[in-house]
Amino acid sequence: MNEITMFIQQVAQYPYLQNALYTSVLVGIICGVTGCFIILRGMALMGDAISHAVLPGVVFSYMLGTSMFIGAFITGVATALAIGFVSRNSRIKDDASIGIMFTAMFALGIVVMTSLRGTSVDLMHYLFGNVLAVSSANFYTTLAIGAVVLISIVIFYRPLLLSTFDETMARAAGFPVKRIHYMFMFLLSLVTVASLQTVGIILVVAMLITPGATAYLLTDRFPVMIALSAMFGVLSSVIGLFASVVYDVASGGSIVLAASCFFALAFFFAPKRGYFIRLLRRPGAGREAEITS
Repeated sequence: MNEITMFIQQVAQYPYLQNALYTSVLVGIICGVTGCFIILRGMALMGDAISHAVLPGVVFSYMLGTSMFIGAFITGVATALAIGFVSRNSRIKDDASIGIMFTAMFALGIVVMTSLRGTSVDLMHYLFGNVLAVSSANFYTTLAIGAVVLISIVIFYRPLLLSTFDETMARAAGFPVKRIHYMFMFLLSLVTVASLQTVGIILVVAMLITPGATAYLLTDRFPVMIALSAMFGVLSSVIGLFASVVYDVASGGSIVLAASCFFALAFFFAPKRGYFIRLLRRPGAGREAEITS
């Protein structure tokens, strides 16, 4: 209880903690909402690819002295387009082209980063995240990106939803499925860029997948899944920030661990799909329990 009180007092007192808190909440919301579509569209590997592929953009932006967000966005979108180009114009399937492109881009970023002297410490913030270093400019950038992502999802909710569950039906309804796919890739790149400084390049895929997967275990209704996923994203971000401030541990890792704990609880104790609940509902489970006792 004393730690919670201390955390609240520090947030109220220090502007940098306020920036960190607001940015963490925003990232939790946009990652949670976007992650629901990623899970149901079977695009977890694509999310991983884009999150790692932005590293060269971050490094080159650092070298040129320009905004890291711009460089990361350009390389994220370019990688998504390159994956589609390779898979459409060769015998290589989507999963293989994703593996080739994102590892190549990530390796390029690592090579260039290690060739720069005296910059590795600064760039490590973008690899593993450091929410406590978020500035007011970072917060407003994240706010703008979050607004674009959420407004786009609201406007295109019906075609996104229909193409997620049934592409054939979406085509029959006259929706441009390929354009919707690439629009979603665009939004995914934006979300990745927004999450860079909060959880980092390496861990952002966890925030894109884990809250949505947790919500997926708890409900069969997609709107409820989106709400739950956003809630778990926010809770994970706040708990991770709390642990980072109070116990002086890595912020990105703390946020992801909090999200993983929520997933573990849902996996074992979800009312309908929890592991232990399903064990109890198996035929003969009661008799086995009586014999054991």
